[in-house]
Amino acid sequence: MSKVSFKITCLVMMLTLVAGMIAGCGDTGSKDIKIGVVYELTGNTASFGTAAANGTKLAIKEINAKGGVLGKQIQIVVADNKGEPSESTNAMTKVITQDKVIAVAGFTVSSNGIAGSTVAEVNKIPFVATATTNPKVTLDEKTGKTKDYVFRACFIDPFQGTVGANFALNALKVKKAAIMVDNSSDYSKGLTQFFKDAFTKGGGQILAEEAFLQKDQDFKAILTKIKAQNPDLIYLPAYYEEVGKIVKQAREMGINVPILGSDGWDSPKLVEIGGKEAMNNTYFTNLYSVEDTNPASKAFVEAYKKEYGQIPDAMSAMGYDAAYLLVDAIKRANSTEAAKIREALAATKGFKSLSGDMDLSATHDAIRSAAIIEMKDGKQVYKDTVKP
Repeated sequence: MSKVSFKITCLVMMLTLVAGMIAGCGDTGSKDIKIGVVYELTGNTASFGTAAANGTKLAIKEINAKGGVLGKQIQIVVADNKGEPSESTNAMTKVITQDKVIAVAGFTVSSNGIAGSTVAEVNKIPFVATATTNPKVTLDEKTGKTKDYVFRACFIDPFQGTVGANFALNALKVKKAAIMVDNSSDYSKGLTQFFKDAFTKGGGQILAEEAFLQKDQDFKAILTKIKAQNPDLIYLPAYYEEVGKIVKQAREMGINVPILGSDGWDSPKLVEIGGKEAMNNTYFTNLYSVEDTNPASKAFVEAYKKEYGQIPDAMSAMGYDAAYLLVDAIKRANSTEAAKIREALAATKGFKSLSGDMDLSATHDAIRSAAIIEMKDGKQVYKDTVKP
């Protein structure tokens, strides 16, 4: 070998060695487990998504501090679905195909969760929906079967609608109700039907059903029609932005009957929009209450306050539960393979949620309690817990 050849050989070997060292140093990402986190971080329901994302981040921080899972740290890849179904499809596609996550947790709005779940199912990536309560998130409408890779940390609307109807009939002692439904929302339309079924079955009467759309501003024409029917109660299963405006306008028009809603009300912005006084004599069914005496719930509230300087809401709690539920399945699967994580999720029993022990049903939906909340002088007051 000539001196020149020897030098070239040595140079190639040196470059190969250096490249290997650089690759080794830069390969730390492969030691992490990537999980996608997709929420409504902007748009009309950003309060929900931001709170849920905060809960998820807190959970992952705690898990990593305790050593992560399978001996690895968890790296979350956050994406914004902008509060729109089409953007939900885009965000889900990105984290799965570009960021190569092994699973996804997220979504607080049912229409967005339905869109995102389709992408997860096609790509066979385990997906835990955080707070999307419409049955169509986990149900394939075309086949009528449960989606294989889609699960959820929250209860579903047939249960929530029934809880609301029973509370109206038995606690509020009303018999005649009017309903205001958001016709642009799968969530609102589904809850309307489930409430109607349970309310009429229990002896109640629906006097009127009026529709509106998200981002509407003036509800006086609809409220005038409802006022003329003289109901004992208005059922309003919708999101906080429109709810605040509707309640405020109803009170201004002299409609002072109880107004009952659903978990879509749970946002600090509700009182900002509706006003403290106007929100009196209103109630809603919820996924969680910070007044839950469960030790896990108390610890979560304190940890959340320390991390973010504020009291968590139900969306924060659900984001926290969804993250722990997914990581628990990865741990039980003892694998990052999608099919094994899916199997572990489907077998979930006795999961320690913030609301107590929780199972996943055969349809991949959480079997967990509902809380009933009263709005009083601008604050949430815990009324009751209803077990499934």
